[in-house]
Amino acid sequence: MADIISLAAEPRERAGKGAARATRRAGRIPAVIYGNKETPSMVSIHPIDLMHQIRGGGFFSKVYEIEADGKKHRVLPRDIQLHPVTDQPIHVDFMRFSKTTRLVVEVPVIFVGEEECPGLRQGGVLNVVRHAIEMRASPDSIPESVEIDLSGYNVGDSVHISSVTLPGDVELTITDRDFTVATIAAPSVNIEIDETGAEEGEDAEATSAEETSEE
Repeated sequence: MADIISLAAEPRERAGKGAARATRRAGRIPAVIYGNKETPSMVSIHPIDLMHQIRGGGFFSKVYEIEADGKKHRVLPRDIQLHPVTDQPIHVDFMRFSKTTRLVVEVPVIFVGEEECPGLRQGGVLNVVRHAIEMRASPDSIPESVEIDLSGYNVGDSVHISSVTLPGDVELTITDRDFTVATIAAPSVNIEIDETGAEEGEDAEATSAEETSEE
């Protein structure tokens, strides 16, 4: 289960494009909290706090607790609107959830045991096929990451999803095949040509040819 992260917010009195622009001019990011059959709440977030969460990775699979106007909301980020030129966030949507809510999320994959991996120690290369795994889970059961231990894999081996241990309360969205998450590829071989040696060989051949001609 992922930790619940507190995210500070301030209430906004009005909705609409004009109010959102005014919020941005004041140096904050407008956001809305909706869902769970409750009235939407208009809030704003400090851009530094928001960017810290976004840059930390896995933003859309994290559970947040937003407190605004004396009320706490447990939410998941569902959408970010970015400025077309600067790529900075200009609006965020957060969704409330209940105990029965199940969502499709992408959970990042992390690899451990590289130092004990025979294939990598022999010069093999880790080829990551999927950097995240899509799964369905209740918000309280979303794992922060999926950990894969490489300590038993050799060159040419593949890591399939069937060999990955997942939390008990999650379901894969892909169930019709045992898809590959990563492989241990053979090391590439670089053939270097010794130009000096080649020139010496050419000179030797030329000298041999001259001697043959004189005879």
